Amino acid sequence: MRIGLAGWLLLVVCGWLPVAAAVERADVVLLPGLAEVGLAPHLRYHHDADALDDTAMAWQRVDTGAMAPLPDGADAFGFQRGTFWFHTRVVNRDPDEPRWMLVQEYPLSDEIDVLLRYPDGRIVRHAGGDHRPFASRSVRYRHPNFSLDLPPGEPVDILVRVRSQSSMQVPLQLYTPKAFTEVSRDAQLAIGLYYGIMLALLFYNLVLWLSLRDASYFWYLCHVTAFGLVLFTLNGLGFEYLWPGSPWLADHMVPISICLALVAMLQFSRTFLELPRRWPRGNLLLLALMAFFVLFGIASVWLPVRIATPVASRAVLLGVVGIVIATIVVLRDGYAPARLLLLAWSMFLLGTAAFTLLAFGVLPKNFATEYGVQIGSALEMLLLSIALGHRYAALRHENQRITAEANQKLERKVAQRTQEVRSTLLQLEEAHARLRDSSRRDGLTGLYNRTWFHEAFRDLAQQAQADAHPLAVLMIDLDHFKSINDRHGHLAGDECLRWAARRIGRILRAHDALLARFGGEEFIAALPGHDMAAAGAVAEAIRHSLGDEPCVVGEARIRVTASIGVHVVGPGRARSVDDALGIADRALYAAKASGRDCVALAEPA
Repeated sequence: MRIGLAGWLLLVVCGWLPVAAAVERADVVLLPGLAEVGLAPHLRYHHDADALDDTAMAWQRVDTGAMAPLPDGADAFGFQRGTFWFHTRVVNRDPDEPRWMLVQEYPLSDEIDVLLRYPDGRIVRHAGGDHRPFASRSVRYRHPNFSLDLPPGEPVDILVRVRSQSSMQVPLQLYTPKAFTEVSRDAQLAIGLYYGIMLALLFYNLVLWLSLRDASYFWYLCHVTAFGLVLFTLNGLGFEYLWPGSPWLADHMVPISICLALVAMLQFSRTFLELPRRWPRGNLLLLALMAFFVLFGIASVWLPVRIATPVASRAVLLGVVGIVIATIVVLRDGYAPARLLLLAWSMFLLGTAAFTLLAFGVLPKNFATEYGVQIGSALEMLLLSIALGHRYAALRHENQRITAEANQKLERKVAQRTQEVRSTLLQLEEAHARLRDSSRRDGLTGLYNRTWFHEAFRDLAQQAQADAHPLAVLMIDLDHFKSINDRHGHLAGDECLRWAARRIGRILRAHDALLARFGGEEFIAALPGHDMAAAGAVAEAIRHSLGDEPCVVGEARIRVTASIGVHVVGPGRARSVDDALGIADRALYAAKASGRDCVALAEPA
């Protein structure tokens, strides 16, 4: 009886061990229908503080179970030295999705190496990060990304090595190619909206400054521009568009741009609050902070990034706190416009504090912390713009009060002053109307921009549905445009864009079409009353108009071709703007896949 009981216990223990091992390994199972997976709950990691481990030692740690789970599942470790290794095992159960995208959703990591080990012992290596050329990424996108081959039914070990002088944040996500395309598109749209707000504020206040010549508006423009550069850098867009081949700029532009933004912020606050007159000690305080940021910005050229970036990040809070203190003091003295200024800097302080605490690993990563700077700065800039208007209104009311109290001798001057104010207000209204129109147009080609196209297309679709007429959508992409920029320079590339816009517009003018620049080298057009055959004929005419004659830039004769995707919304069919553009975009990709310089017609729904 005892032997039987012992044997039964041995069988239970032996049967339990494989289950426990599988649970301990925390494998990621990619089931059919699954589009994305966050890897943080399934990762095990090792911090090699002295960066001594090689790949063989890392695999040994994986095989011996020497790696530990993420602390509390957090994938943000703050500013750390050395190398971090992360591991998980993935089993793909979806036979329709053999390829997946691994995305490191933090753009400032220096070096990222991804190693895949298959059951047959084969190891495949991918490399990324902003210390590697931007062109090495699987997809041109601001976040490092890697295309992984995950054969169905085979367990694949994924080992990720991350080394960075910036904040150690490793939010790893697995996406299907379709899900990655959708997520990246939505993220780019959100970022585009943010920069659209910034540009609108920039141009609006630029017009005001040119009209009023108030120094506060000038320093506000400097602040918007400098802080836009900060976020362009932090979002990875600087490395994507401005310095894709310069790891030095990718690292050092973070502290340098922060210092530039703080200098502009402090100078704007000094001018707006009239600190030299209202609080001389506070004026000296802000001047001292400005001197610090000027000197530290210069020093950041030589300082190691692991020192310059944390100091600059902490100093942002110091600079904003100094501004808030000065604003409170001036507000207590009865300066009413300081109320909105205090609210604006409070919003910015909250957003910056959330992002800074995320960088140091104090707060978890979520929408509010990851985009805290964008949210806080957008609210801050909007409120600052309102505060400038309120300040201008307050000054105007004060002038009117002084004028009302003047004696008879000043009556003619009062009338002259009133006329000047009226003239200024008329100029502001005209400037605002011009700004509304300029915000709808692309500055390079003169065509309407993407935002305006969405609004106009929605009206065209409603009219086409009401009239039971078809509505065609053409997505036009200039082929190999990057090679034109690389070979002939960006000025020649810009001239090619303008040339292409004129030729496309010449073809579409006879069709009462809606044409806009969609972004980069892409154009979008809508043709009311065109079925698939008619739209295809127009697309072929555009393709021939571009490809039959070269674009002449100086002495260079540059051949420009285009791939065109065509989709037709049938009579009486309701379809959203994004759906129609998405189908046309897929047709465009089909045209590219067919060898480019061709037209692809979308399959009917």
